[in-house]
Amino acid sequence: MKDERLLEQEQEGFLRDTLQKLLTQDSPTGFTDRVVELAEGIARNLGFETSRTNKGNLVVTVPGRETGRRMGLCAHVDTLGLMVRSITDRGMLMVTRVGGPLMPTLDGEYCRIYTRAGKVFTGTVLSLSPSVHVQDDAGTRARDEKNMAVRIDEKVRSKEDVQALGISPGDYVCYDPKTVITESGFVKSRFLDDKASAACLLTLLWRMHRTGERPQYDTWITLTVHEEVGHGGAALPPVDELLAVDMGCIGEDLSCTEYQVSICAKDSNGPYDYGMVSRLMKLAGDNGVDYAVDIYPHYGSDVSAAWKAGMDARAALIGPGVHASHGMERTHLDALRATLQLAGLYLELA
Repeated sequence: MKDERLLEQEQEGFLRDTLQKLLTQDSPTGFTDRVVELAEGIARNLGFETSRTNKGNLVVTVPGRETGRRMGLCAHVDTLGLMVRSITDRGMLMVTRVGGPLMPTLDGEYCRIYTRAGKVFTGTVLSLSPSVHVQDDAGTRARDEKNMAVRIDEKVRSKEDVQALGISPGDYVCYDPKTVITESGFVKSRFLDDKASAACLLTLLWRMHRTGERPQYDTWITLTVHEEVGHGGAALPPVDELLAVDMGCIGEDLSCTEYQVSICAKDSNGPYDYGMVSRLMKLAGDNGVDYAVDIYPHYGSDVSAAWKAGMDARAALIGPGVHASHGMERTHLDALRATLQLAGLYLELA
């Protein structure tokens, strides 16, 4: 019992540390090399073989106790973000969205601008009517791509001044995750979708390294890098079963909370595999895992992309309950623990 408590403490320490490391790496879709290098280093240090696909997905190979079936787990490490669209005459950066960030929540956020030459500048995302002392519509102007821009922290007064810095259309704009883990166990941060799940899968590797446990069957764990734009799962290793681990939805008539692992029965692309969903529900129920089953009304996952690309595999989706998705997100360590536990049960670790 004492050894088990120590294992759980060490596991939670690794989970927290890994999550915070992942969240510190700016990684909007298309700009993910650094977060993949971080995750790859973690997996290799734990003794696992890794490879990368041409599109940039990280694949970790986990030998099982038996052969004959091929199992897959995936999560994504690409996030939402912005890209420079144009430069105004006054030296502000107009932006376009990468993925689907909730733009009104970005008003006032600090950000970093990465140039193609490797320079990094800081700035702030603001409404084009930012001052109540000047603009009549400061409180009512739409917060969208046409009405928001980046104010650069450099002495620029014109488009030419900005261009002289080396900033140009196509440069990435990455806004702060603002990560906080509270004493009460809440994890507040942008991009918990889906770095919280990626941290869970890397922690699963840590547990196997620490205990010598192995899944029943050969398993490939993939961290994808194009999920937020819809095709991350289109290049996955061929498997018989695929379990995507992505954020669980909270709100409206859904039952999931920030303390549970969510099992998705259906999203906007259709139902998940009936047998797998039923098995996951039974595993959770039989082993005391706090879970909910829900329908996600506006959601697509790497499974959807894999199926559309022709993958012939049964597939399902689980993940920690995350509040305020694509905005200022929040979950709880209880949800991460439950997700980690259910993923381990699914792999039949022993």
